[in-house]
Amino acid sequence: ALARLAAATGKAPAAAPPVCAEAMAETTDRIIALGTSTGGTQALEAVLRGLPRTVPGIVVVQHMPEKFTAMFAQRLDQVCALEVLEAQDGQRVIPGRVLIAPGGRHMTLRRSGAQYLVEVRDGPPVNRHRPSVDVLFRSVARCAGRNALGVIMTGMGDDGARGLREMFDAGAQTIAQDEASSVVFGMPKEAIRLGAASRILALQSIGPALEQYARGA
Repeated sequence: ALARLAAATGKAPAAAPPVCAEAMAETTDRIIALGTSTGGTQALEAVLRGLPRTVPGIVVVQHMPEKFTAMFAQRLDQVCALEVLEAQDGQRVIPGRVLIAPGGRHMTLRRSGAQYLVEVRDGPPVNRHRPSVDVLFRSVARCAGRNALGVIMTGMGDDGARGLREMFDAGAQTIAQDEASSVVFGMPKEAIRLGAASRILALQSIGPALEQYARGA
């Protein structure tokens, strides 16, 4: 996995602390990153509700104010088979778990040995947003490279489009939601314009695409 990471990023991975056998068994090399804004709460629920607990770990940025993300995560946890949590700093990304960036804070992915972890931190807004989809996607491009799938969905503006392009350039699979099923086509449209999306899918097709990815396709 570290060799693949080096190949994807062009950088040698930093030395990582040893991890226990249990942690190694639970860790997945694959990861899914989702970014969305206006209309995204409904879109995320539509995608996540049908996914089995066997899918790779999922990290999400939904533009949302502070405190609202905790309630949103609790609601999704109640209606999904997946474990859905508001992310905490240092939390592990494991199969069947969804981590949603807290409102008002950025979330990034990092690799520690065979484990994926999230970092939750303060910082200035990026593209006028905190959390920012670009911040998450760029970290996924660096840490997971070709072992990731990135999805940009309905939302105003362009946050996430350049980060998705970085994921695409790192060898990740990438998806943009189509115009017809988007509440606001800003973010997916900009990603498509940048050549960041390897596929353009309707909302109802994104969940099945994630299941297919989980099966190794």
